[in-house]
Amino acid sequence: MTLTFELDPAVDRALRDGVLALWADVSNAGGAVGFVPPVTPEEIRPALLQHLVGMAKGDTRLLVGRDADGEIAATAFFTYNSHRLMTHWVWLYTVMVHPRHQGKGYGLDLMAAAEHAARTAEGFEHIEAIRLTCRGGTGVDTFYARAGYKEVGRVPAAIRVAPGDDRDDIAMLLTLR
Repeated sequence: MTLTFELDPAVDRALRDGVLALWADVSNAGGAVGFVPPVTPEEIRPALLQHLVGMAKGDTRLLVGRDADGEIAATAFFTYNSHRLMTHWVWLYTVMVHPRHQGKGYGLDLMAAAEHAARTAEGFEHIEAIRLTCRGGTGVDTFYARAGYKEVGRVPAAIRVAPGDDRDDIAMLLTLR
């Protein structure tokens, strides 16, 4: 079984609720996606709304992966740069695979789908690279390296998960052209 990926899906209640549930489940399983457990979908909703506003403005695009049952199992948000000197690369945010699907290779499938979209989708013709950041101490930087990303910067102790638990903010880049 594999995931089916869609770039720019229609935004409706089912999509919003599915992304919120995924985000909460990933966060509560210890995923480094902007929150620390325990967190509820309602606490995450403002962050999702920011992504949705960006989508409505055309600044953000959503890649969603659905499992065989049609449930949202993975996401990644692309954000265009507004700075005129940086429009040749995009950010990748909120990269998630549902915990029930961990260990099936879906994370690498998601990263390959994101790379494919950035190389081929309309509106990405000028994009030369994808940049993301990740939380140190989780091992996710090793995962991104397996997907072809290179570490290009690190800010020590930039992320405070809890008092006394500071993590590095790691910048990674995938060159497309």
